[in-house]
Amino acid sequence: MLSSMVKEHQLKQQARKEVQERKKKAATAAATALTHSLVDYLNSGVAQAYVNQKKLDTETKILQANATHFAKQTAQWLKLVEDFNQSLKEIGDVENWARSIERDMHTISNALEYAYKGNLQPHSTHVHVY
Repeated sequence: MLSSMVKEHQLKQQARKEVQERKKKAATAAATALTHSLVDYLNSGVAQAYVNQKKLDTETKILQANATHFAKQTAQWLKLVEDFNQSLKEIGDVENWARSIERDMHTISNALEYAYKGNLQPHSTHVHVY
């Protein structure tokens, strides 16, 4: 009877060990599934962040290229405005030069006209006797 009790006890222990082993495997499988789910969830966030970073890098490069192009275009516009200003100054200089020449020519013309009229009129200080 003692041996049958020991045998029965050993069988119950074996059954409990098997149940415990099945529960342990189920718990391990559940923990593994949870871990995989968490990793997948985190990875999808990381993947989305990576995609967003790539888009930002692309947009940054485009923006930098556009800024460089705009800076070059602005420099060209500034050069055109500076050249236009210089041309206006030169026109002003030519206009002043032309006015100066015109005044000088007018003075010369008046002097020649005065000299010509003076030669045509008889001198009153000279008296001719015939």
